[in-house]
Amino acid sequence: MSNTKTSRTGAVIAFLVSALFVAAAIWLFFNRQYAMDQVSVWAYQPSSAVASMTEKVEFTDKGKFIFYATKPELESQDAFNKVCPRQETGSPILGCYTTDDRIYVYNLTNEQLQGMEEVTAAHEMLHAVWYRMSAGEKEKLTAELQAAYEKLDDSELKTRMEYYQRTEPGEFANELHSILGSEKASLGESLESYYGQFFNRAAVLKLHNQYSSVYKALYDRADTLYATMQTLATTIETKSTAYDAAVKQLSADISSFNARAQNGSFTSQSQFNSERNALIRRTNALDAQRSAINDDIATYNGYYNEYQDISKQIEGLNNSIDSFNQIEEAPSV
Repeated sequence: MSNTKTSRTGAVIAFLVSALFVAAAIWLFFNRQYAMDQVSVWAYQPSSAVASMTEKVEFTDKGKFIFYATKPELESQDAFNKVCPRQETGSPILGCYTTDDRIYVYNLTNEQLQGMEEVTAAHEMLHAVWYRMSAGEKEKLTAELQAAYEKLDDSELKTRMEYYQRTEPGEFANELHSILGSEKASLGESLESYYGQFFNRAAVLKLHNQYSSVYKALYDRADTLYATMQTLATTIETKSTAYDAAVKQLSADISSFNARAQNGSFTSQSQFNSERNALIRRTNALDAQRSAINDDIATYNGYYNEYQDISKQIEGLNNSIDSFNQIEEAPSV
């Protein structure tokens, strides 16, 4: 009797264990990505720099989980260039999400561009999110992203998306998903709620504005200077043309005056003095015009020098985010 009962108990236990294994296998089948992510997160130890980025982006638990599942690394120039190859000359990249589900961010040292690494991290994390979506989820979200994109009517963003269409065919929605989420405000309630699953949008947009405002201030000043220079150049040209014509006419009138003086054509000293004084006044007026034109030229040159300085500042900023800003040395024998 006891042996029979024990046998039955053992059979029940065996059945339950088998059922648990089957349930676990089914769960793993439908949650394979999550299981892999969990293993990656358990094995990953973020550097202090990555931990700092994570804190500044204000990832939610869900966003942080996906971010850490990709084992993100902040890489210096040489290491970054090996894992994140450039797509087009003159188009530097700041981060990449690789085909083996890894995120790499370029380690920037320019303090003027604080916040750029963090926004890049958020951008790349959203690529990892896109990778984990089902086809149906992507289709639904693509429609929302496209509608928000068209509503923005942003020419700069359009140019940027054309670049992605050239370099990453078929990834338009994927890239738009990352760009809108990490850089663009006022996307509508649905998308705001969606992106809020992963990080604090307000914090990320603040970081984006922090460094983009540096560029914006320089470009705005450059545009103002350029417009001012164009207007001033037209003024200088108009004044110079009038001045040259007046000088030419004055020269002819002075020659005529001198010839008449030598020929005794003046009927009186009063007439001579009157015409001479008139020529002197014209000469003085032209001297004043020339001085004013020279002042305008000096002002133009000042604007031009400032414009050149701003161009150098922009170039310096661009060089600081370009991991390929140095020509590699030729191999030695």
